[in-house]
Amino acid sequence: MATTLQPPPTTKFPSRGGVRPVREHGPEVSKTGMWAAMAAITMTFAAFTSAMVVREGSANDWRHFTFPPVLYFNTLVLLTSSFTLQISRRRLAAVALGAPQNTKHALPTLYLTLVLGGIFVVGQYAAWFQLRSQGVYLASAPSSSFFYVFTVLHALHVIAGLIGLLVVITRLRRLTLRSSTLAATSQYWHFMGALWIYLLLVLRLKI
Repeated sequence: MATTLQPPPTTKFPSRGGVRPVREHGPEVSKTGMWAAMAAITMTFAAFTSAMVVREGSANDWRHFTFPPVLYFNTLVLLTSSFTLQISRRRLAAVALGAPQNTKHALPTLYLTLVLGGIFVVGQYAAWFQLRSQGVYLASAPSSSFFYVFTVLHALHVIAGLIGLLVVITRLRRLTLRSSTLAATSQYWHFMGALWIYLLLVLRLKI
C-alpha cells in the first residue's frame, strides 16, 4: 500500500486581541528573492556612485551647495524605525516561546514603524523643497542632478518598504503571517536604513 507523505505541521497559537499569530513554517522564496533584490539595488547605487566620482573629476562645473539640515533629522527617524521594527519582531518571536499576549503588543510598534517611514519620505520632500528655495534644481548642476537622483531613488525604495510593512500588518491582523514574510520585510527595511547612511556620507563628502 502506498504511503502518503503529509507536509510538516504548522504551529499556531491562540488569537489574542483580534490579532492572529505567525506561522513558523513558510517558503524560503521570499528570503531568496529579497537577497536578489538587495543585490540589484546595491549594484545600482554603486554604479551611480562610480558615475558621480568620475563626473566630478571630469570637468570644472561641479557645484557645491548648502546641505539641507533636515536630512540629519530624516536619518534619525529612519534609524528609529528600524529599532521599532526590531521590537515588533522580538515580541512576535516571544509568541513561539509561550507568550501569546505579546502578539497584540507587536502591532503598535509596527504602526509606529510605518508612521516613521512616512515621516522620512515627507522629510525628504522637505529637503528637496529647501533646495528649490535656494534655486537648486535637478538640471542646475551635475552635483544637484546626482543629489536628486540618489535621494529620489532611495525614497521610492523606502515607499516600497512601506508597502511591505502594510502587507505584514494586514496579514497579521486578518490572515496568518508567515515568519519568512516578516523576516524578508524586516531585512529589506534595515537594508534601506544602512543604504541611506551610506548615501548620506557620500553626498555630504561630495556635495
